[in-house]
Amino acid sequence: MQPSPSPMSVVDRVRREVERNALRVRNGIRLAAGIRPAGVGQTPKDVVWRKGRSELWRYRSDHVRVSPPLLIVYSLFNRSYILDLQPGNSFVEHLLNAGFDVYLLDFGIPDERDAGNTLDDYADGYLPAAVERVRQVSQDEQVNMLGYCFGGVLSLLYAAHHLDAPLRSLTALTTPADFQRLGQLQDLLGGGLDIETVLDNDGNVPADVILQGFRTLRPTSEITQYVDLWERLWSDEYVAAYQAMTGWATEQVALPGGVARQIVEMVRENPLVTERLVVGGDRVRLSDITIPFLHVLANRDHIIPEPAAAPLIGLVGSPDKHELRLDAGHVGLLVGKTAAKTTLPTIIDFLKQRSRVTP
Repeated sequence: MQPSPSPMSVVDRVRREVERNALRVRNGIRLAAGIRPAGVGQTPKDVVWRKGRSELWRYRSDHVRVSPPLLIVYSLFNRSYILDLQPGNSFVEHLLNAGFDVYLLDFGIPDERDAGNTLDDYADGYLPAAVERVRQVSQDEQVNMLGYCFGGVLSLLYAAHHLDAPLRSLTALTTPADFQRLGQLQDLLGGGLDIETVLDNDGNVPADVILQGFRTLRPTSEITQYVDLWERLWSDEYVAAYQAMTGWATEQVALPGGVARQIVEMVRENPLVTERLVVGGDRVRLSDITIPFLHVLANRDHIIPEPAAAPLIGLVGSPDKHELRLDAGHVGLLVGKTAAKTTLPTIIDFLKQRSRVTP
């Protein structure tokens, strides 16, 4: 038989639970009132280039020790502050602390002027211009490129179509390759969807349509989130992180109609795997990419499932290529303990081994 708990330990446990319940009430009232903690995306930065709604940011640092600079290409589907969520839990902050000169290409919020944008516009227009601007600002001849999610697709298309691009390396995070193994997302996009029926008056897929589409991938996630929230509602740190994460997850942006049409076609034709993708009038092949390449994927990714991401490493032709598989979700690669302990150290090590590092 286990010994009975001492009266003092019982009192301490009761006291702790009373204190936590008081904190739950306080934080619950704040949540209900819509009171938010300190803002997201707080790392200081400067806009160094603009095109349309897109902006190129350079994050400030007085301790750059790694060259060439790192250009992050974000996705088209939501807001980029997930990479700079909160102080101490920021992908960008970790990279700056490691000595990188960090730039991020944010595509902004599309409107009617962007409705006709296609993959060609991004791979042949926005990315080459952003790379050139990074070279000018940094006064370096080359650039390391890192693409996140669909930003990884854009980065791959750019690298495959511009084989003379001044890239030192390419890193892709949670990037799909086999568009016919996207699971529920493939069923949603490839199951006879007429994209024209979901476009708004601007010619784009509205943000709320995209949000509902992602919610269908995990219909019970909000329920489990509330259960977890109640259990940890006493923790100010957890509540702040919860608000930041749920705010980002529900803050979708519209998707240009031209890109939406191409994504539906990619689901049906699977052109990255079959090497039938045409960009700028040319057929592009991932096997033509020969620069150092790193692919990071998550085994519990519900947005880009492992079967959709896994073929990428075999499709890229680089002799110097590596893959990191982690037991994490789509966002867990970027924020939280997995990012701090595994994802970021691996990316940093990969880049530093292929860069110039000043002591």
